[in-house]
Amino acid sequence: MAGKISGLEIQQKNKSRVNVFLDGEYAFSLGLMEAAPLRKGQHLSDTDIQQLQEADSLTQAYERAVRFLATRPRSINEVRRKLAEKKTPTTIVETVIGRLEAAGYLNDAEFAQYWVENRQESSPRGPMALRMELREKGVSSGLIDEVLSNQEPEPVALRAAEKKARTLRRTTKRDFRQKMTSFLMRRGFDYETVRNVLDSLIEQLEAETDGDPFFSDLNGDDTIEE
Repeated sequence: MAGKISGLEIQQKNKSRVNVFLDGEYAFSLGLMEAAPLRKGQHLSDTDIQQLQEADSLTQAYERAVRFLATRPRSINEVRRKLAEKKTPTTIVETVIGRLEAAGYLNDAEFAQYWVENRQESSPRGPMALRMELREKGVSSGLIDEVLSNQEPEPVALRAAEKKARTLRRTTKRDFRQKMTSFLMRRGFDYETVRNVLDSLIEQLEAETDGDPFFSDLNGDDTIEE
């Protein structure tokens, strides 16, 4: 493919790409940054072309990763998977990962903390569910243990239960407990936490009737056989 540059044209549909012509024929395209030093009449060897294309692939992969990170923080493994989807060579993927880490754009410890805080704010989860989600994101077990070590599941479970309780008004206490137990355990809370939270919540709801009982059987038995 070696030859003399006979033309450099910015692409019509993508103004950030430049078509490179060698000896009168289209040869390849480059990003503006990689194409900037090139001049008509310049001779490019096969090695020159390979280096230009590798630099261009690296730039494209880095920009793709930055766009991916723009929507929300990501784990290292999420970025690695995203680049792999585009058949990006492993060496380029790891170079991009290294640059992003050095720039402070990728940090699994910070990501794990963000993920847990965001979840607990928008859709409270128990430790089991959070652990599964973070593991799926590729976060190491050590970091997961660290970020979950200061989590108090009962206050989180109570917030989730209070929000869900709005949809279960007028049910019997037995139905309420059964449905809430299923709901909270799906959210990753263990049975002991669920039982303690529901005991407290039911007592609270009964005390806040203000003449309008929450349950359809205020004096009913809600015992569930274990």
